[in-house]
This record gives sequence, structure tokens and C-alpha cells, in this order.
Amino acid sequence: MAEIQQTQGTTGEATPQFSIQRIYLKDLSLELPHAPQIFLESAAPTVEIQLDIRNEILAEGVHETAVRVTVTARMGDKVAFLVEATQAGIFTAQGIASEQMDAVANILCPNIIYPYARSNIADAVQRSGFPPVHLAEINFEALYQQRLAEQSAANGESGSSSGIYVPN
Repeated sequence: MAEIQQTQGTTGEATPQFSIQRIYLKDLSLELPHAPQIFLESAAPTVEIQLDIRNEILAEGVHETAVRVTVTARMGDKVAFLVEATQAGIFTAQGIASEQMDAVANILCPNIIYPYARSNIADAVQRSGFPPVHLAEINFEALYQQRLAEQSAANGESGSSSGIYVPN
């Protein structure tokens, strides 16, 4: 793992540093429970998307952020396909205040990881015989602010998972 050296600013405080150690596909699952009959269906599928962000501290100044995306396509009452991908990254963050680190882990890191998840899901769906699913871009800052508002409304209860449902 690469080492990060902290530099001292003119005020004597450590200069904040952030780096990507690794981006990787942690898990990928694809199910076609009604194949091959589902390919004979002519109904247009409805698609449901769920998104979840998880953060884990691995070592001092090193953490993992994982974005799990679940896409379920239904044709009538049958599931055409279900794909779940967990794209993750290991990040090094030094000299970042703890109150800012939560925003870094839930906004900046998912913004880096999510395009990889979108690509992997589109590829997996296309390789299964269906047209690729092109997931929309997500404003992780707005989702983070929404989660903070929900947490403050619930008397300050907090968690490490966002559990976000993304309507299509």
C-alpha cells in the first residue's frame, strides 16, 4: 500500500490529503429465475433500483466505501432478471476532520465508485441476453443531505448504511 506523507501548512496544521488505493468489484450476482421462458414475453419490463452505501474503517486513515446497487426487472408478475453489484474502493484520508470525513465517505467516495458499478451492471445485463440497463447518474450530496435530515428528524439516530431507494 502506498504511503502518504503529511505536510505542514503555514499554520502548523496537517494539510488534508485524500487518495484512492484501489477500486474493485467486491460482489456481482445475476439471476434469471424464469429463463428461457422470459425471453418469449412481449411485455415491457418495469425496473426497480435500490442503492446502499457502506463504510468501514480498515486502519488509521484508511477506509473502504462500498456502493451496492440492486436492479430488479419484472415483466408482469415474473422477475425477468435481478442483478446486484457491490463496487468498492479503498481510500486513504489524512488530516481530514472527523465531521468532514463522514461527508467524504458518503459523497466523494461513492461519486468515484458509482460509475464502475453502472458499467458492470450494464455489462452483466447485456451478457445475460437483455438490453443493457443504463443507470442514471446520482447526486450523492443530495442523498447525503436527505439522510442527515432524516436522521435529525429521528432524534439524531445514525447508522453506517444509507439504505436508499432510487425510484426509476
